[in-house]
Amino acid sequence: AISVCGEEEKTHDIRSLFHCVGGKYDKEMSFEAEVIIPEEGIDDLGQKVKASITFLRYIVTIAYRADNSLPSLGSLELVREELDRINLQDASKHLKFPHKAGVWRKSVIKGRRTLPFIKTENSGKQKGSSIIKLIQDGIKGRTKTFQAASLPRTVLSTVNAENPTAFLAQREMQSWRVLRLEPSSLWRPDKFATPPGLGADGSHLSATLYYLSRLRGSSNKASDNKAALIYDQIALRLSKLSEDVYKVRVEHDEKRELLTLEVVDHDGTVHRANSVSSGILRFLAMIALKLDTRAGGLICLEEPENSIYPDRIPEVLKLLRDIATNPKRPVGPDNPLRQIIINTHSPIILNQVFADNLLFAELKELERAGLKFKRACFSCLPDTWRKKAFPESDTVSKDRLFSYLKSIFPAEEQALDINPKSKHKKSESTDDRPDLQMRLPSFSDV
Repeated sequence: AISVCGEEEKTHDIRSLFHCVGGKYDKEMSFEAEVIIPEEGIDDLGQKVKASITFLRYIVTIAYRADNSLPSLGSLELVREELDRINLQDASKHLKFPHKAGVWRKSVIKGRRTLPFIKTENSGKQKGSSIIKLIQDGIKGRTKTFQAASLPRTVLSTVNAENPTAFLAQREMQSWRVLRLEPSSLWRPDKFATPPGLGADGSHLSATLYYLSRLRGSSNKASDNKAALIYDQIALRLSKLSEDVYKVRVEHDEKRELLTLEVVDHDGTVHRANSVSSGILRFLAMIALKLDTRAGGLICLEEPENSIYPDRIPEVLKLLRDIATNPKRPVGPDNPLRQIIINTHSPIILNQVFADNLLFAELKELERAGLKFKRACFSCLPDTWRKKAFPESDTVSKDRLFSYLKSIFPAEEQALDINPKSKHKKSESTDDRPDLQMRLPSFSDV
């Protein structure tokens, strides 16, 4: 908790992690996630492990335990932890988004289970006497019992291959990433021994692209041809962002044992990564994510339009859609199980993204115990799968959406056609919906 608050050598009030209104802190915070995990994986010793079921729900509740002598030096207490199964027959009640049940869902929701993997029981003797049980896979799996109040960490964080399903759930959640792609990290060369895999800041791009080019084959002529083919595919995709790109390659410097990313233009001029624009580097990082099928799970990306020429933003969105799993096809090597979440303030992206995929975040005023406060609320558009699946969910009005867009280009005349009887196709982007239509200025006018 201290590492979340700031530097470890400084003293921090752990209560700052909890919601505070008028100087009063909430006593608990809870998190809940429904997770689809891989059916198989590799443990820390390189051994294969297999889940007994792949659709799970994880719940954890953490409380603040005050120190009466020094309130700011209190500690965190695990109050509740649950890891439960969601069986195939119940999957449709939880997976509300449009997908092919007989194809995509069938390929990812597998197995059966009658017992939870982690559960919390209250002994009833006194407050704070909860017991957390870890139940092994199998009908006759052993059960381990822990006193919740004395646990320094969650039970899920401690599991190993003896509990394969819980272990794979742990690995899945550990793989979730928030990418903040920094140009200085993207262009930095890598050593030969650098493990491939894009870092959260975009580091190790050179090592990752080199690994992808050498993924199939050894150091021979056939392998060199395959590497050239991979680089050609990368260059072709990158050329949609910048027409000047002719080739992409990773220079293999035997003397210094360095891998350096290079881009070649149509004139044959070689540009090292440190002289390439940040927009091209960010796009290359997204291409690496698309090609690296090991990069699964949840990928969050902040404002992907940054450093991208406005006319090319649709290409960025198309690439992000290609990175995410296609719910109309079975999951496999050519369709990894991946989810993409982006945040943006760009009206250009807002006009391009599918209406079904759009959530609008805004501050709304609430009242509790006589105290008013604001919190972030997420609203969907009307006539989308979220509103149909959860009728009680908040929706963002068309007027509210347009006022945001108008604030970006206040001088523009807006051509709006708000027709409540309009019928919309599934998975339409907002610029295809008659009731959400507006004209953005061409950038030659700006």
